[in-house]
Amino acid sequence: MIFNTYWFICFSAVFFPVYWLLFRPVWRKPWLLAGCAVFHYHFAGPAGVIPIIVIGVATYLVALTRRRFLCAAGIVLCVAALCFYKYALFFCADLLGAFNPGAAAALEKQVRTVLPGAAPLGISFFAFEFVHYLVEVWRGQEPIRRPGDFVLFAIHFPSLVAGPIKRYPVYVPGLQAGLAGVTVDDVAAGAQRIALGLVKKIVLADNLTLAISFYGDGFAGLSTGQAWLFLAALSARILLDFSGYTDMALGLSRLLGVRLPENFNYPYAATSLQDFWQRWHMSLTSWIRDYVYIPLGGNRHGRLRQLVNGLIVFALCGLWHGPAWHFVLWGLWHGVGLMINFSYATILGSVGRGLAGVFARLPALGWVVTLLYVAFGWLLFFYEPLRAWTMAAKLFALHWP
Repeated sequence: MIFNTYWFICFSAVFFPVYWLLFRPVWRKPWLLAGCAVFHYHFAGPAGVIPIIVIGVATYLVALTRRRFLCAAGIVLCVAALCFYKYALFFCADLLGAFNPGAAAALEKQVRTVLPGAAPLGISFFAFEFVHYLVEVWRGQEPIRRPGDFVLFAIHFPSLVAGPIKRYPVYVPGLQAGLAGVTVDDVAAGAQRIALGLVKKIVLADNLTLAISFYGDGFAGLSTGQAWLFLAALSARILLDFSGYTDMALGLSRLLGVRLPENFNYPYAATSLQDFWQRWHMSLTSWIRDYVYIPLGGNRHGRLRQLVNGLIVFALCGLWHGPAWHFVLWGLWHGVGLMINFSYATILGSVGRGLAGVFARLPALGWVVTLLYVAFGWLLFFYEPLRAWTMAAKLFALHWP
């Protein structure tokens, strides 16, 4: 967690008051650029900054040409960089290794010689935002012509680590408004949002993490009731942790006078899985819809094609969270659930229509089913598949070998 480090507290104590005192945009902009650059360099280091500079400069330059071929090449570069830095070892060990272990081991050894110790900070967010930018320019939108505006779009420090994913047609005008003036309401709203995020993350989520770690090690010895409490704590922890971090990012950005997109809208109040994904990590969901699902054909080519597209999209969504099979299975769990959500009323005939009528009359029932489905999915998200399976069985007092 970056926002509660001593370095960041000291950084904020200097950066924000100076930003507010430099009331003219021509003074504020260089200061904001310097602050974002210092933040990025401090937490990413040279090995994390240099790749982003290369990808960012290429993205900026090819967009200025507005040539479709160059924009497509820039998109390939961004995706290739994401795959290399985040998934190269996964591809070697888990994909190639399944067919040719010797070749996989040799390739993995070569890859490790050029990979940094960790993927560049926020590489997933950089890649997604740059792809969004190039796709929109390819479709006819005006590129960002001022280098400073593009740099701030790329390394706006509140959203650098964990999002939300920004859209440049909204961000750039918001940036100009923030540079022109920060109101007392902006500062008050930002401070309140930061405080809410700190409570969620440090007071609630971090303590739940300790409890989950302690009881997770002895999960087999828990009673059925305790196992259900564990699942509830796990579900609460992921929401409080992620939404708390997002609250802090939105609050810090609001202190700059810049409004970032909301990322959560009470997702555990959803009454269907479709409703859940319209409330959970909304900037990622909308990005995947606009730049993966719809280009694949969406739901325009029949039910089977829609099913395949949905499974591909959610497998990629799972993989985006980390290079591991349990993330892929978590994505597929939600992909299958959404396909059932979309299709059961027609596929099951009169039974399906009857079920749909029941859920329409009893939204509380839909809420319970959705919450349980999402909660079981978190077992796949956090644990290896076999362990997740045995933990799920434990909830129903079943014992599997």
